[in-house]
Amino acid sequence: MVGRFGALAAIGFRRYATYRQAAIASLATNTMFGFLRSYVLLGVAAGTGAAAGYSTEQLLTFVWLGQGLIGVVQLWGWSELSDRIRSGDVVMDLLRPQRTLTTYLAQDMGRAGLAMLIRFAPPLIVASLVFGLAEPQHVWTYPLGLLSIVLAVVVCFCCRFLVNCCAYWLLDNRGPSMFWLFCSGLFGGLFFPLRFLPEPLMWALWLATPFPSLLQAPLDVISEYAGRPGPLVIVGLQLFWAAVLLGLCELVQRRAERRLVVQGG
Repeated sequence: MVGRFGALAAIGFRRYATYRQAAIASLATNTMFGFLRSYVLLGVAAGTGAAAGYSTEQLLTFVWLGQGLIGVVQLWGWSELSDRIRSGDVVMDLLRPQRTLTTYLAQDMGRAGLAMLIRFAPPLIVASLVFGLAEPQHVWTYPLGLLSIVLAVVVCFCCRFLVNCCAYWLLDNRGPSMFWLFCSGLFGGLFFPLRFLPEPLMWALWLATPFPSLLQAPLDVISEYAGRPGPLVIVGLQLFWAAVLLGLCELVQRRAERRLVVQGG
C-alpha cells in the first residue's frame, strides 16, 4: 500500500512538473501580492512595531510564508474530480484497484512536494533579501513546521475533495466552489492573521472549523508565534481535522458511488 501510494505521488510530481509556464506565472503573482500585503501590514504595525502579538518581522514572515504556501496547499483551482463526474469519466476512476480518495490524495501530495521547490522557496528568498524575515529560534520548529505543512495539505485536499463531490448531487457545483473560495481565504488566515479577529470568533474558528488548519496553523508554527494555543496544540488540532475529514471524504465517496448514474446506467 505504501509503495503504491508513493508511486502515485511520484506520478503527481511528474505531472505537475510539466506546467512550467503556469508555475512561473503563479510565482510572479504570489511575489507581487506578497509585496502589497507586506506594506499593508507594515502600515498596521507602524505605530507600535507590533500587531495582535506579532512583531514586525513575524508579520512579514507570516505574509511571505503564506504567499509561498498558497501553491503548496492549493487553496483554489482544483476541479478535476467534479469535471470527471459531469463528463462521466469518473467511472474509470471507480474501476481502478485503488480507492478514488487514495489516488487523488497521493497525486496531490506529489504536487505539493513539487510546489515546495518552485512555489514555496523562491518567495522566501526574495523576501529575505528585501525585508529580512524572522528565523526560527528553536530546532524543533523545523520538523514541527514541516509536519504542520503536510497536515495543512491533507486538510485542504479533503476540503477540496468534498467540494468537488458536490457534483455527484449538484450537476453544477459552482455554488459550493465559490463558497469555498470565499471561506478558505478569509477564515484560513490568508488575507490577514486570524489573531486580528475578536477572541471569541477566533477561538470559534479554531475549535469548530478546519479553516485555520489550512494556513494559519503552519504560519503560526513556523513563525513561532508566542500566543495561545501553542505549536503542539495547533498540530494536534490539525491531526484531528485531518482524521475527521479523511473519514468524511471516504463516507461521502461511498454514498456517492451508490447513487451515481452515468449515461442512464
